[in-house]
Amino acid sequence: MRAPLNSASSARRNYERGRRRNQYGEGEPEEEATLLGESERDSGFHNDEDDGPVVAERASDANSQRSVLQKGSKGKSRTVPLRPPDKIRNKFPPNIVRNQKYNVFTFLPIVFYEQFKFFFNLYFLLVALSQFIPPLKTGFLITYIAPLAFVLLVTMGKEAYDDYKRNLRDREANSARYLVLAPHTPSPRNDDELSHSLLLEENLPPTRSIPSSSIRVGDLVLLEKNQRVPADLVLLRTSDSSGTCFIRTDQLDGETDWKLRVAVPATQKLHSDQDLLNLDAEIYADAPSKDINAFIGTFTINSPPSVSSNEVPMVQVPTVESLSAENVLWANTVLASGSAIGFVVYTGSETRAVMNTSHPQTKVGLLDLEISQLAKILCAVSFALSVALVALNGFRGFWYIYVFRFLILFSSIIPISLRVNLDMGKTVYAHLIMKDNEIPGTIVRTSTLPEELGRIEYLLSDKTGTLTQNEMEMKKLHMGTMSFGHDTMDEVSHQLSTALGPTVTSHSRPGPLSPGLQLATRGRRDMSARVRDVVLSLALCHNVTPVTNDDGTVAYQASSPDEVAIVKWTSSVGLTLTFRDRSRIELCTPSGATVVYDVLELFPFTSESKRMGIVVRDTASGELSFLQKGADVVMARIVQRNDWLEEETANMAREGLRTLVVARRKLSEAVYEDFKARYHAASVRLEGRNEAVAAVVADTLEHDLELLGLTGVEDKLQDDVRLTLELLRNAGIKIWMLTGDKIETATVIAISTKLVSRNQYIHQVSQLKTAEEAQQELDFLQNKLDCCLVIDGDSLQLCLTLFKNEFIEITTKLSAVVACRCSPTQKADVARLIRSFTKKRVCCIGDGGNDVSMIQAADVGVGIVGKEGKQASLAADFSVTQFSHLTKLLLWHGRNSYRRSAKLAQFVIHRGLIISVMQAVFSSIFYFAPIALYQGWLMVGYATLYTMAPVFSLVLDRDLNEDLALSYPELYKELTKGRALSYKTFFIWLMISLYQGAAIMIIALVLFENEFLNIVAISFTALILNELIMVALEITIWHVYMIISEVVTLGIYAFSMIFLPEYFDLSFVVSVRFGWKVAVIVAISALPLWIIKLIKSRVAPEATTKL
Repeated sequence: MRAPLNSASSARRNYERGRRRNQYGEGEPEEEATLLGESERDSGFHNDEDDGPVVAERASDANSQRSVLQKGSKGKSRTVPLRPPDKIRNKFPPNIVRNQKYNVFTFLPIVFYEQFKFFFNLYFLLVALSQFIPPLKTGFLITYIAPLAFVLLVTMGKEAYDDYKRNLRDREANSARYLVLAPHTPSPRNDDELSHSLLLEENLPPTRSIPSSSIRVGDLVLLEKNQRVPADLVLLRTSDSSGTCFIRTDQLDGETDWKLRVAVPATQKLHSDQDLLNLDAEIYADAPSKDINAFIGTFTINSPPSVSSNEVPMVQVPTVESLSAENVLWANTVLASGSAIGFVVYTGSETRAVMNTSHPQTKVGLLDLEISQLAKILCAVSFALSVALVALNGFRGFWYIYVFRFLILFSSIIPISLRVNLDMGKTVYAHLIMKDNEIPGTIVRTSTLPEELGRIEYLLSDKTGTLTQNEMEMKKLHMGTMSFGHDTMDEVSHQLSTALGPTVTSHSRPGPLSPGLQLATRGRRDMSARVRDVVLSLALCHNVTPVTNDDGTVAYQASSPDEVAIVKWTSSVGLTLTFRDRSRIELCTPSGATVVYDVLELFPFTSESKRMGIVVRDTASGELSFLQKGADVVMARIVQRNDWLEEETANMAREGLRTLVVARRKLSEAVYEDFKARYHAASVRLEGRNEAVAAVVADTLEHDLELLGLTGVEDKLQDDVRLTLELLRNAGIKIWMLTGDKIETATVIAISTKLVSRNQYIHQVSQLKTAEEAQQELDFLQNKLDCCLVIDGDSLQLCLTLFKNEFIEITTKLSAVVACRCSPTQKADVARLIRSFTKKRVCCIGDGGNDVSMIQAADVGVGIVGKEGKQASLAADFSVTQFSHLTKLLLWHGRNSYRRSAKLAQFVIHRGLIISVMQAVFSSIFYFAPIALYQGWLMVGYATLYTMAPVFSLVLDRDLNEDLALSYPELYKELTKGRALSYKTFFIWLMISLYQGAAIMIIALVLFENEFLNIVAISFTALILNELIMVALEITIWHVYMIISEVVTLGIYAFSMIFLPEYFDLSFVVSVRFGWKVAVIVAISALPLWIIKLIKSRVAPEATTKL
């Protein structure tokens, strides 16, 4: 009876398979989900009595999950068969990298919109266009068009070049070639048949090479060592027989250590890669998300590859295997070892790498926004002045045309040269930064933001590679009664050699030993045995794999650099790791002998458990041991009672060392067999599996462990990190550290970098699950604002979701915040939240691809060129070679750039205001006629040859020396208050312009001349001399260029009078009468301001003058 039943079952399965394939190709997504569920439930049911309820229940659970979640379209969960038809593939986005901002059609509209959305540029455009209307024409057309055209052409050229470079990088990424497995298609060509037969003989799968942009969901991609992963793949097979491979994730999460990935067991067991092409299987993947540490999926085999129509399968079908993040290779990671085959599940915009990347936005400096606000005020003033003059004239004639003519006459109130001067100033600042020999290699990539460096109030920094070098070194080993430091590691080697050397028996000794000598020998033997135990445990309890490089050298790889440092240390003292796979570890002793241990169980480190354990068996003696190492907070309750662990852990933490507690428990065969049975029963549970497994390990193994020792590992800091952070903190900058590392490591680095001041309380918040817990933590922080907050990514996300405003309000008051296990998107979100909530300037600094989103979200992004490549550097506004360069970049160059631009902007506005006031006085006296006081070349020369060089020389001014700026970082606090350019300073300059313009014009008109030509000559000359004197009064520390510009400009003006007879009567100009009248006017306009400045410097001097 049994055989017919099996035959019927097999026949129905074949029918269902055929029907399923047809449905994939012809049905709708909803029908696919339903039919898949039914067919697999049928298969599970017919094998229920053979294999029990477990597999059937698991298959049913997976099917129900699929029927609810699967939609089979973009942005949603999907079930994809191996070799899917095009109808399924086409539902998902193409695998195209696109970082361009523009295309041929959108370039001009977007660039023009970005420029003219600012009032400044829009105003200039309207004034320039007005000159094409004859009644409104007041001067040379080129004086209005040229400056605006120059600014636009420079901006457009820069944008076009930057986008062209982005396009080249995109094309390079999209054209990278990859091999995909493809079924052989019969061809009449003999060479194809020959190549196919050769492939079959060598047991190699048929492949074809395609560009990265052509890869689609469902492709089987073959990756070689050091090849970048083009899309998100489920790992099916590796060249390593254990089914593992290493990947580098530095451009995804910022961590430079290699990560271990595991192939799907069912596909790794296949005889060859080619069997994948004949496998009837499907992969379920949950909806695309940004979380790089989580993945939910299943791998289902509908029938084994060897099953034919009249065979009975030897395994349960369908078989379902769960998939997690360790089975997946994310796009933009790099295969670091061997070769691998992966199944594409997410492409293009659905990959984790793209979802964690934010598109760059055009950044605008705060100073530019402030000047734009002032421009609006000045525009309102000029409009009011125009209307007032027309009103005083009684709105006669074409009064509305007169209003517009006055508006154009007063357009110099908002001088178009201001934008040109500021942009040229920014170029000078960028040049000075890049030419600074004390911060070599610094590159200014966004030349519009140097002034922002002087306004920073929040600094958000990555940890790995930014604050630290990510180079670990074992510094201390403490064993209770013995302690070994960096200088005494030779003693460890000696003791280890003694313990592992050939055994010396009493027969070899010439005579009996005295009791004292026997005691000393036993003491040394005990010491050696303890050293051997702790070194052996450290050499076994880890996840490190030795990898042979192309040049024959051996490198250690692991997911944690701490473990690599410890294994390197065990090698340096004589116990070397030579081989490691999932079932065996081989060590080489100081004498050259090899000891082998079988790996029976492995309990990897997790952020929740904060420890890792391993059960090993010595193949020589058969001895079983459970070894464990972990954080002191969890190990303290697992190890036997002791009186030194807590104290020594605190001592090492104060030294900035990362501590791990090492412990051991010897197991009997009976205890291990009991554990193995209970552990297996817990691991196959469908409900509460993780909790059950943890409970078995805790009850059976994790108690009364023998405390062997405490290790202290140093993560080398970047040069001068402590000094840099101290200076920045004294400058009033609040510092946040955002890292993807675990909470214990981040806390240690915060202490060692002095981000946390001595004796400052550190408040750790982790694993928050409910709103009540989050509210309690926020209430605590509200009452303790002097502490340092250390929070993990999940808790951070909970707080931002439920209490966003309260969380940001409280944390922005803290002196330091450390956020751990942060995704790239979380880093960017934190930067945006601080910006939007505080309205303060935020600087973000990082060195990896995972920091790009954060850097682009900041007001100022700084990228470090480091071990993780140049991705952060290329995306940043400023690129530096080390963290310590930030001090000079902010405290010196930021200070100078902001103060210089603020002074330059206000002086250029003053230069426009004073001539507009003179025009207003002139029009008021001459019957309110909208006639230009100065026309043609005088107006052109006033904004260029006659004043531009001295005014622009203000970009070289400085209020103190570099040494003082770096020695007294407290001076930086004044800059962040924005007092260099404010409504107060603007009002002061407005009053100065009003006084000087009125004084020059009124005195020239009323007291001296009746002839218009002489009035023009006297007033204009007085105006030029007044501006040159005002520039001199504004300079704090003279530069040689400033002196040259003043003298040369005065000479050019005097010489030009010869060639402008229509404006200057030379016989009058060279007369004494002209000279003393100009001198009196200049004295009345400029002398009072010099006296006021002198009195102010004595009564209320600036802080910089007191140093």
